[in-house]
Amino acid sequence: MLLDFEKPIADLEARLAEMKQQLDVERNEDLQLAVRSFESNILKLKRETFQNLTRWQRVQLSRHGDRPYTLDYIYSIATQFIELHGDRSVRDDQAMVGGFGTIDDQTVMFIGQQKGRNTKQRQQRNFGMANPEGYRKALRLMKMAEKFNKPIVTFIDTPGAFPGIEAEERGQGEAIARNLREMFMLKVPVICIVIGEGASGGALGIGIGDRVLMLENTWYSVISPESCSSILWRSWDFKEQAAEALRLTATDMLAFGLIDGIVEEPLGGAHTDPVAMAKIIKTTILTQLQELDGIDPLTRINQRIDKFSRMGVFRE
Repeated sequence: MLLDFEKPIADLEARLAEMKQQLDVERNEDLQLAVRSFESNILKLKRETFQNLTRWQRVQLSRHGDRPYTLDYIYSIATQFIELHGDRSVRDDQAMVGGFGTIDDQTVMFIGQQKGRNTKQRQQRNFGMANPEGYRKALRLMKMAEKFNKPIVTFIDTPGAFPGIEAEERGQGEAIARNLREMFMLKVPVICIVIGEGASGGALGIGIGDRVLMLENTWYSVISPESCSSILWRSWDFKEQAAEALRLTATDMLAFGLIDGIVEEPLGGAHTDPVAMAKIIKTTILTQLQELDGIDPLTRINQRIDKFSRMGVFRE
């Protein structure tokens, strides 16, 4: 899968691959120099391209079909991961996954939204859109982590909570609201990381933490650019303008004081080097946990409440 702005780079990389094949056949000094020059030009083009992406282009990157999902990261950074299922009330929502895993001898409760790679998986995971039972499962796992005094790490990647009638009938709004309230009061450290899309209450339902971080090419907003465009312009054709107006990138969120930090991705995006991205996330989690472990639980809760209470601008 190639995005429009990735195609010029891909064309050059294909040409470079041909040159390297030719170099394997004939050891030519001029060809070696040409290959090195070509590699330098490609790297320069990559840097220029990805340092100057528009907000809509970053939205596109966040949805890239090859981008790592929650379970990809969990299985990469954790050992002895045990997935836990069900909300003990309705069913097991497969759009929301979670369980205990170990990072460098430290047990962590992982929770996150999971998307699918192909049509069958996307239907099974409901495109990463959780029902109320998904948020209730997440809360059950958070309470379990608190019971055993284990930190919580959430991976946010959803186009929103499922908007179907059946979800509303089972209390979608109540489930998310309860999660917001309960997450403020958790006595264990909570780290939330936006790894893809962070849309609306669906993201907030597992997004209240001591540290809220975003990967470099992700977005976090009350509404998607397409939905915003359809409301304001009655058409999806203005999604790029909507993305600019929403100011939904990691850089925007940090400037607004809505997140605590940005996690850099490999050049070209997380999908270009998932292994390196997983290592970066693992290091980030361990660093943040080390900082949070030294804080008294009550102090941590008060800091969490104060942080979110300061968000937003209003006039009396």
